[in-house]
Amino acid sequence: MLSKIRAAGEQANPLRLDAGAWLKHLREDAELSQRDLANRLALDYYTFISQLENGRGKIPSNRYREWATALQVDEKVFVKKMLMYYDPHSYEVLFGDEAA
Repeated sequence: MLSKIRAAGEQANPLRLDAGAWLKHLREDAELSQRDLANRLALDYYTFISQLENGRGKIPSNRYREWATALQVDEKVFVKKMLMYYDPHSYEVLFGDEAA
């Protein structure tokens, strides 16, 4: 039973997979390796970038501005997109059918 629970927890949420693909796209557009991005963000482990890009984990909201700057993206666009992926219910309340 415990192994089934653990296996279910290890599966990535589809929206987080989409978030990861978007983050990877931004990183590659900025011509950064995972290690380069981790260095820009003062992360101890570049593997955190890999985990996010694979739909596991989530960027802490208090670091969204740093991520937007590191990925050379407008911070409002970045936050809106993260909200869409990480908190779709709040996104829907705030933006309704508005395109991301």
